[in-house]
Amino acid sequence: MTSETITADAAGTWKLGDLTVNRIGLGAMRLTGSAAFHHGTPSDRERSIAVLHQAVELGVNHIDTAAFYFSALRSANELINSALSPYADDLIVVTKVGPYRDYSGEWGTSARPDDLRGHVEENLRQLGRDHLDVVNLRRMRQDSIAEHFGALAELREAGLIRHLGISGVEPRHLAEAQAIAPVVCVQNRFGLDTHDPATDEILRLCGEQGIAFVPFYAVAGEAGPQGATTAHDEEVLTVARAHGVSPAQVRIAWTLHQGPHVLAIPGTGNPDHLVENVAAGAVRLTDEELTTLNGLRQKAG
Repeated sequence: MTSETITADAAGTWKLGDLTVNRIGLGAMRLTGSAAFHHGTPSDRERSIAVLHQAVELGVNHIDTAAFYFSALRSANELINSALSPYADDLIVVTKVGPYRDYSGEWGTSARPDDLRGHVEENLRQLGRDHLDVVNLRRMRQDSIAEHFGALAELREAGLIRHLGISGVEPRHLAEAQAIAPVVCVQNRFGLDTHDPATDEILRLCGEQGIAFVPFYAVAGEAGPQGATTAHDEEVLTVARAHGVSPAQVRIAWTLHQGPHVLAIPGTGNPDHLVENVAAGAVRLTDEELTTLNGLRQKAG
């Protein structure tokens, strides 16, 4: 298939609260370099800014970022601010808090509830915004998220945040958060390489309630933050050949086929990969192909 003219609206739209986004978005972590969480090679600044411009030109209006997405010399938030400010009215920038790193790049312990205002304000400063469209609370192994989510709900009431989401959670955490404030999205690790019954239940609950489900590492697979996987099962390769697309595009397409409420945020700092990722929104898998790929996932741990 040709990908040059395919734009992000090919996969349709969904809503984050009252904010409409195309279902194909962009994860900003890879914009910072070869190893966003490590001391890898920093990205080429002009190329990263060009990727952001190109994403918007291709119709991407959902960008996922965080203040802790930085490598030596590069900050994802600063790149987004430089490339896209002043922001278009329909461009939704989603960030997350919970984990944090000091200025040397070392990870701190999980943020306390009273730390979260500072983390929200840091995202506001870096992005050059007076409010944040959506903030996800990333659960950091704590049993209850009520106190942390409650702190964010107070910032929402104060006007610093428009909508709230949660990440890395089980079904009970969704209910816990919803008792405090509305939840517009859930971000969990989800893909062909992972099979977690709790996340499958979250996927189902989100669909029933009209909440966006936003998988991360859906393309990266087991490689996680290190980059996209190069280990592809023969079933994935067969489907890719049948459609004339890459294995990564099959993974994105499979993700989007899990429900109309499922959004994709593949991350890249490569212009060619960006075009491919957006074009994956036009891939239509057959029922037989979906059955094959679903069966492959059932074998995953």
